[in-house]
Amino acid sequence: MIFMMKMLTGNYASAWGAKLARVKVVAAYPITPQTTIVEKIAEFIANGEFEGRYIRVESEHSAMAACIAAENTGVRTFTATSSQGLALMHEMLHWASGARLPIVMSVVNRALGPPWSIWSDQQDTISQRDTGWIQIYTENNQEVLDSIIMAYRIAENENVLLPIMVIEDAFILSHTMEPVEIPEQEKVDMFLPEYDPRYKLDPAVPMGFGSLVMPEGPFMEYKFKGQEAMENAMNIIDEVDMLYKENFGRSYGGTVEEYRLDGAENVLVIMGSVASTAKDVVDKLRNEGKNVGLVRIRSFRPFPYKRLRYILKNRKSVGVFDRSYTFGYGGALFTEVRSTLYGLSTPVKGYIGGLGGRDITTGLLEKIFMDIIRIGNEGIDRDYEWVGLIGDKRW
Repeated sequence: MIFMMKMLTGNYASAWGAKLARVKVVAAYPITPQTTIVEKIAEFIANGEFEGRYIRVESEHSAMAACIAAENTGVRTFTATSSQGLALMHEMLHWASGARLPIVMSVVNRALGPPWSIWSDQQDTISQRDTGWIQIYTENNQEVLDSIIMAYRIAENENVLLPIMVIEDAFILSHTMEPVEIPEQEKVDMFLPEYDPRYKLDPAVPMGFGSLVMPEGPFMEYKFKGQEAMENAMNIIDEVDMLYKENFGRSYGGTVEEYRLDGAENVLVIMGSVASTAKDVVDKLRNEGKNVGLVRIRSFRPFPYKRLRYILKNRKSVGVFDRSYTFGYGGALFTEVRSTLYGLSTPVKGYIGGLGGRDITTGLLEKIFMDIIRIGNEGIDRDYEWVGLIGDKRW
């Protein structure tokens, strides 16, 4: 296998992914900590290494509008954003998914203000969970690059045709360098054929797109088909991950990564880069004779409820760590996992922490695991709590 190894930040890995995917249109608007993604793509284009059209727009709303227009003409598109910028896109996210356009967007998780913050939590993307976009949460910079390439293969599948966010944590990944394998362009081209949609804007073949539909028309059925596509995506994500392993030697588990679940009675469910820290804690506790394991959710949308229920159904206890909040009952990941396990006797507890970039230490995670073990022994706790608050001596 031919590849090149480079030291890349998560943002540069994302830019390399777009380059290798032969994106034709890039809509660019800066926002910390995403800016270096589109800056790197601009550098590629200036050096003649990237043949895509680079459009500098006046806002994130316009960036998504440009991607929607370009994708409708049948070309592969890309953009990137973060935090308040993603929030500004909100209206256009619905238009992209409703139009069944397989746009890929890199999102660098950053806290939403106020108070003002540029550091990482997952509130920005969790707030967009119901827009009809597939959401893939990554753990490291290699996964960022690989997931961008896989995202186009998933999104452009005729049984999916939905846009995808490939998500990385601010600064933890976006500005931290790691060794990343860059696959050969020819192998990527074989894995990812040129995008050729069945329906597209063409003056020679006039069609209507996004037209007004009356209540007695097929609006509800159209949305139902979007949900069917999201359900289809679960299998496609797993299939593309396996195909990627066959071609490039790397797999991330598809929708779900399982870590040391053999004999694990007490399991923590988590998303994003903090999984790396949690894996170290699992290793430490397993060496001490504690039967703990980890599940990392890669695909929050679609949510892999069938697979997750199978993985967790016979555990003594399950903990769920959210790096976001919902102003409802627990974090979004917690409520999804608890719904998935509905009807089973497994106790489930949620933990909310790490907001605004606050450190999630090995010590904090070890305390969470010990609390999960306690719940497994007592079998009573189905609640949630915030962990790592200033002045909270317990955590």
